[in-house]
Amino acid sequence: MSLPLPTASAGLGLRRGLIDELLAMPADAIDFLECSPDNWIGVGGAHGAALRQLSERHCLTCHGLSLSLGGPDPLDRTLLQQTRAFLDLHQVQLYSEHLSYCAAGGHLYDLLPLPFTAEAVRHVAGRIAQVQDSLGRRIAVENISYYAVPAADMSEIEFITAVLAEADCDLLLDVNNVFVNACNNGYDAFDFLRRVPAHRVASLHVAGHFDEDDGFKIDTHGAPVKGVVWALLRQAYAHVGVRPTLLERDFNFPPLAELLAEVQEIRRAQADAELPEVAHG
Repeated sequence: MSLPLPTASAGLGLRRGLIDELLAMPADAIDFLECSPDNWIGVGGAHGAALRQLSERHCLTCHGLSLSLGGPDPLDRTLLQQTRAFLDLHQVQLYSEHLSYCAAGGHLYDLLPLPFTAEAVRHVAGRIAQVQDSLGRRIAVENISYYAVPAADMSEIEFITAVLAEADCDLLLDVNNVFVNACNNGYDAFDFLRRVPAHRVASLHVAGHFDEDDGFKIDTHGAPVKGVVWALLRQAYAHVGVRPTLLERDFNFPPLAELLAEVQEIRRAQADAELPEVAHG
């Protein structure tokens, strides 16, 4: 399906544990599915057939895991070629990756934070530009959750804004990550949102997280979205406008009906954000 996503659209992550239910659900239950090409490139058999069937029924967006945009190792040109072929095959209009690194002398199997420094801005922006050239399309980068800062001569939002400008790329705004980072690192989540460059935001993510006993937050994608994150999503729409928004759930899957109820909550927030303001006389 090659038509661009409407700005008011709500999607769900394509996970193998959900495939049977996704195939059986009504086509209009969601507006799009998001998958990681890294987990699907070269997959055949029943799973490959299911992917083809789902991509024919629903718009497909893609979110990469393994390019290691900010890492020291050379970019994986083979993966880039495979990713471009995957995006072209499935007519994907929206591709994103993480503003992080996941390889240094080998794959680390984690998304690690970059220093918030001018040197890191130049390094990662140059690599993003190379990725955009290789993929033949503009990409979005996601603000990640992090639990330590390697070094910083600027704030997180200043770092993100500088990368977006220098690389001339877009932002996938993860609202749950904003909340988790704000709580763990002592800044105001709503103020962070107000400083996001609205014209750069291509899409959004919402997800659940885990609260430690001491108040520390862990970004798990394994629980329902919490009320404060729904409130942040609505605030994000008020600032950047309505954008395609994905519900992320990676494990602890409830019945699909519960996930679709959260997708409907996204749709309600989008509809409310698009209502014209009531004139006051």
